[in-house]
Amino acid sequence: MAAGIDIPTDPEWVDEVLLAGPDNQVCLVLGEPVDRASLRRMVAARQEALTAAGLRAGGSLALCLPPSLAFITNLLATWRIGARAALLDHRLTAFEVEQAIARLAPQYVVRAEHTSGGALRAFHEVREMVVANPDGQPSETSHALVQLSSGSTGPSKAIGRTASDLIAEIDRYTAIGEGVPSGGERIVSLASMVHVLGLVGGLLYGLHAGAQLVLPGRMTAEAILAAVAAGPEPTTLLGVPFHIELLAAVAEPPRLPQLTGMTTGGELVRAQVHDAFVDRYGIRLGNMYGMTELGVIATDLFGAHRPAILPAPGIEMRADDGELHIAMENSPYVGLVDPTRWSDGWLHTKDAGSVEPGTGLVRVRGRRDSQVSIGGLKVDLSEVEHTLAGLPGVEGAVVVYGKAIEAYVVLTPAASLDDVQAGLTERVAPYKRPRAWHVVERLPRTATGKLVRDQSVLSGAR
Repeated sequence: MAAGIDIPTDPEWVDEVLLAGPDNQVCLVLGEPVDRASLRRMVAARQEALTAAGLRAGGSLALCLPPSLAFITNLLATWRIGARAALLDHRLTAFEVEQAIARLAPQYVVRAEHTSGGALRAFHEVREMVVANPDGQPSETSHALVQLSSGSTGPSKAIGRTASDLIAEIDRYTAIGEGVPSGGERIVSLASMVHVLGLVGGLLYGLHAGAQLVLPGRMTAEAILAAVAAGPEPTTLLGVPFHIELLAAVAEPPRLPQLTGMTTGGELVRAQVHDAFVDRYGIRLGNMYGMTELGVIATDLFGAHRPAILPAPGIEMRADDGELHIAMENSPYVGLVDPTRWSDGWLHTKDAGSVEPGTGLVRVRGRRDSQVSIGGLKVDLSEVEHTLAGLPGVEGAVVVYGKAIEAYVVLTPAASLDDVQAGLTERVAPYKRPRAWHVVERLPRTATGKLVRDQSVLSGAR
């Protein structure tokens, strides 16, 4: 795609891979449309500002901005300079941000000096400021991007990706073909641009492919559907299971002939929610399996193999002692040497699963650490959790293991815990059943919409 570019150090990849295209082509819609000529001018202006602040090729910068034009232009400007960008979720507390800055040691931090919009805003109007970090260091690696993992099961990891890694992922989206938006179409993205699905699957792929990236005004079902209705072009929704639940709850959605489908990342959508969504909207609901470490890994964009998925072009997968491994030349972890995460050219996903001989179809069976031994008998906590979540009266559930199996459940107003427990008794063996039950108002989620399974966090939700 970018022949002749010395990736990952040459910043020209930004112009050739992301910003190229007709001047008048609308590439972003954040309230108002932004064409490529305007985006190029804004990126150039931010590049000048960052350079004036002292950022140079080989330098390092952290972005702590809400979703906004400021986020997009500062990120592209950083890469255009040839520096490394670390992405910090704007929803982190001040303490968490300072911890991340101390850990990653960027030379500069771009923060919001002023921002408009409430908690449900999907994008913001931002006036940014650049702050020098006296303890910051230049990048010691060739990574263009550093992201922190979602932390759904414990402390986050710092993950580095080079420009060539990002381009390879964009190429995978292109090669997947059918079900992936193409030039002239629209992507209404509900996924955070701080994380890999929204960043690469939404922003970077959309810029490269010539598809408009649209962010709804608010993260409500009404605003999301209004964003779809705002343009006549074929439109794909991009989000996580939380967004599907939100949209599936709309009793009578408007007719949206331009809506061609929705693609979800993260956890597998519960069967009841999947069926309710498809019944409401009459479109395909596709599944995508990926990791921060390398982006999109496998897909089932038309539900042809549900719950199985097919590796994306160029991805090699294997099951080793029940754990899914992915061929990856180098370790993606920054400042971490852990052979249980990466070794001998294989990324260890920590996900349990299998690869079907012949077809190559992959079944992801949940986190490997969700498998525990109870009295010498193996219990897959994800199996118990999915069964529990599918019972009448259960709006959400998480099953974890400490000294015993515990269940955290959100119930509908009319449901009783006794009925739920009785329903589970009919469906799973006695040794698999939770010994402790906690009824909560809500289940904590990561910024990417994944349910948190860290017991210390769950205990605080009670």
